[in-house]
Amino acid sequence: MMRTLLLSLSALSLAAPAMAQRQPTPDQRIDRLERQTRQIQRQVFPKGQPADTAGVDDSPAASQVVVVALSNRIDALERQLAEMTRLAEENGNRAATLETELARLRADVDGRLRRLETAPPPEQAAAASATGAGPVVTPPAAEPQVAATTPRSARTGDFAADGEAAYDAGYQLWTQKKYSQAIAALRAMASSFPGHRRVSWANNLVGRALLDSGQPRAAAEALLANYRGNKNGERAADSLYYLGQSLVELKQPGQACKAYAELEEVYGSTMRADLQKLLPPAKARAKC
Repeated sequence: MMRTLLLSLSALSLAAPAMAQRQPTPDQRIDRLERQTRQIQRQVFPKGQPADTAGVDDSPAASQVVVVALSNRIDALERQLAEMTRLAEENGNRAATLETELARLRADVDGRLRRLETAPPPEQAAAASATGAGPVVTPPAAEPQVAATTPRSARTGDFAADGEAAYDAGYQLWTQKKYSQAIAALRAMASSFPGHRRVSWANNLVGRALLDSGQPRAAAEALLANYRGNKNGERAADSLYYLGQSLVELKQPGQACKAYAELEEVYGSTMRADLQKLLPPAKARAKC
């Protein structure tokens, strides 16, 4: 009996190390658990979505890097917009300066042409000098070119009729909305027929054509020059009225009201009836 018990204890003592060797280690148990968890996740979440995001929008949240990149792009766009605004303002100022300079040059050229057209011929000037009637007037070298470009009718005596025809040609172009061609034709008429009654009409229509073609600053300069150059001209009052219209387009309603006030003060009851009808709504638009 004792021997049987000893044999049993020996067998148990020998089996204990073998069973200990078959027990998994903690690392092995963790690996097994991880494999089982992944298997369950593949069954529950076929797309591979982790369990802690179940039921939540799977769109990736913006990281700090993405936010910084977007902020930098917005800053760059704002800088570009500021630069474009600055360039637009500079171009507008340059355009205004060029228009003013062109108007000054036009006035200077028109003045020179008028002086050349009204200067006496060289023979007459020499005769006057010889008889002591007056000083010698030396014609500029450009005078032959001006004479050559003067319309034939202006040199042959059909001054009134051909002046009317020249004005009508510019007027027809204006009614056809060919504004640049109308402006050129009307200015040519005014310079070729100085003293003609239609000069006031032509200069006024030049200002209106500039206004109609979207050039209110140049229009204001032309209209003001026509009014100041001949306040008794047949269209001087019209030029003062359309000067106010141009100033409203230039966002200067206060100056427009001054133009309308001067129109009423200078011309008053002598103003044409149709112009008198246009004035009240124009003043209301400028909030005079």
